[in-house]
Amino acid sequence: MAVSANRLELLQIADAVAREKVIDRGIVLAAMEDAIAKAARSRYGAETDIHAEINPRTGELRLARHLLVVDDVENSSTQIGLVQARRHNPAAQIGDVISDTLPPFDFGRIAAQSAKQVIVQKVREAERDRQYEEFKDRIGQIVNGVVKRAEYGNVIVDLGRGEAIVRRDELIPRETFRPGDRIRAYVYDVRRETRGPQIFLSRTHPQFMAKLFAQEVPEIYDGIVEIKAVARDPGSRAKIAVISRDSSIDPVGACVGMRGSRVQAVVGELQGEKIDIIPWSVDNATFIVNALQPAEVVKVVLDEDSERIEVVVPDEQLSLAIGRRGQNVRLASQLTGWDIDILTEAEESERRQKEFIERTNTFMEQLDVDEVVGQLLASEGFRSVEEIAFVEPSELATIEGFDDDTAAEIQARAQDYLARVEAELDSRRQELGVSDELREIDGVTTAMLVAFGENDIKTIEDLAGCATDELAGWTERKGQETTKHKGILDDLEVSKAEAEAMIMSARVRMGWIDASALEPAAEEAEDGEETEATETEEAEATEAEAVEADAEPQAEGTEAPAQGR
Repeated sequence: MAVSANRLELLQIADAVAREKVIDRGIVLAAMEDAIAKAARSRYGAETDIHAEINPRTGELRLARHLLVVDDVENSSTQIGLVQARRHNPAAQIGDVISDTLPPFDFGRIAAQSAKQVIVQKVREAERDRQYEEFKDRIGQIVNGVVKRAEYGNVIVDLGRGEAIVRRDELIPRETFRPGDRIRAYVYDVRRETRGPQIFLSRTHPQFMAKLFAQEVPEIYDGIVEIKAVARDPGSRAKIAVISRDSSIDPVGACVGMRGSRVQAVVGELQGEKIDIIPWSVDNATFIVNALQPAEVVKVVLDEDSERIEVVVPDEQLSLAIGRRGQNVRLASQLTGWDIDILTEAEESERRQKEFIERTNTFMEQLDVDEVVGQLLASEGFRSVEEIAFVEPSELATIEGFDDDTAAEIQARAQDYLARVEAELDSRRQELGVSDELREIDGVTTAMLVAFGENDIKTIEDLAGCATDELAGWTERKGQETTKHKGILDDLEVSKAEAEAMIMSARVRMGWIDASALEPAAEEAEDGEETEATETEEAEATEAEAVEADAEPQAEGTEAPAQGR
């Protein structure tokens, strides 16, 4: 059958639109079919169920009206009687749909305009879906584009097959772009919105720098050198922690490149941002010391429960460790995930002296001893009366000036003091009306019972209804600020794991959960600890072999600290 010019033209239009919008040809033909069916309904009636079909090979158009076969016809536009239906199809049954072919007709101006709007809308929706599906899989990648225009500080970027936006706060400070400039940026979000997919780019995202290094350093691209953490103060300074999986390759040197060529390429893209390349370490203390370079660290004290660390530096190194406007310590904190407190040697000595005096006074008051004995106990490292009460007597007797009788007397006084405190706490617990059953929960002490009572936790059911954060507290981080929210047992130094164990034990006693359900979780936790320990040992071995030499000299404007201590 010969194909008419009109039919050929229909297919040519579909092909042209599909190529221009980079969408499937079938989607364009389906949009045309919907448009023609809508135009036909304007002629045959809005209630009529009309379907249009375009042959994708010949371009032939077929219009048909679908009618539902029923016993009693109520609406002749959409229904047909069984007798009449069997004239079209002798096998028709109630509930079948009969297709009644309609003759072709000429579109009027209004019908043609309506059809055009339908086609445009369908094609636009298909184009948006194509853009979203294409770019949602590119989140986390670097894209290249051309600046189209700048609006209120935001930069609109043409990516070839879509438009993206770099918001003002995602641009490096003092960075300007003009229409026609080429731009590289990191795709950090793609959202499907009514006005089309919105592609958000960033040049300040920490991963933008990590991806730039992956492009410049073959060892990172191949997975031999891994970027473990990145922290940035966009346009000013950044820190990046790296580790090598091959003992023969120095991770810092690989990132720096010959005479700083590799790192300089990244610095140039980031508008001169200085970059400290730091060897990552599985040991938190070593990693934090490395992160604070170029400052020298004398001593570190870690508090793993609250993820805080105290760093002691020489007096003349304080400003270097803190950095301009706190930049160095802030980036080190972001890089390691720990809150870092920096003290000078003089401040740390003063604080230790203050703690020594406080402990001495505590021992003098609670054990009824003179100042010399209190100082001896404090200088031996005892921090509380509990430590003295339950230490081996022989350990006390080894203190200079103490004998067995003196040690026994001091330990007896410590135990008497604790007994008095315990009696007072138990009396307070009874006044608050705290149930004796709570004593049966593993890990619960009398001091905890008092704290429970002061916070209206008086029965096992009350404890079972608590959340872990209520007991142990929680940390909330907003931007650069970290807020510590105290829990009911915060002053008693109870960890989250201990608090959770108490709550789960109470829930088992209440019958809310089955005790057997807790056993697999405990076994998984033990297996996880063993696996983590094995991985830690392997990482330490790799790091010990890999981190042997200082980084190669760098070009001006870039800082690469020496290897870890």
